[in-house]
Amino acid sequence: MSSVAAELVRLLTVKGETLAVAESLTGGLVAAEITKVPGASKVFRGSVTAYATGLKHELLGVDATLLAQSGAVDPQVAAQMAAGVRKALGADWGLATTGVAGPEPQDGKPVGTVFVAVDGPLGADSGSAGGGKVAALRLNGDRAEIRMESVRSVLALLLRELAGEQTGNERAQDTEQNGGF
Repeated sequence: MSSVAAELVRLLTVKGETLAVAESLTGGLVAAEITKVPGASKVFRGSVTAYATGLKHELLGVDATLLAQSGAVDPQVAAQMAAGVRKALGADWGLATTGVAGPEPQDGKPVGTVFVAVDGPLGADSGSAGGGKVAALRLNGDRAEIRMESVRSVLALLLRELAGEQTGNERAQDTEQNGGF
């Protein structure tokens, strides 16, 4: 997994962009994976581990009514966590994880229900739609396996966003170099 984190740090460094992370079920594992990479301090702003549901509202600005009605394990909660940490820590990109690692269901959601989200800059000229994206996961395994797969999934989600932007920019540069429009 460190190779994915290393590629994220490399791409963010090249782009001059920063990252912040909001975690619930992963309890700091996403931040730990990113900060294992030498040079991560150039791009990593910090993280918020909002394990308690109330902290998702208090620290990350997740809508209190949404939390009361849907619980913490919800795609909109993940999206708002990513946007909230991005804003709170002044980063270009925000990542978030929320879900049920077990051993018991939570808020009526079975063990292995996970939502990961990325929130980033909107760019009309980028290869990516930008804004926010959420992936719904249904994971199997024990608590540790669910948490590690959640880390892998959220990092892969950001990598797809950054790689899509990079691909779009590279195509534009290639066209310009070859005299095209």
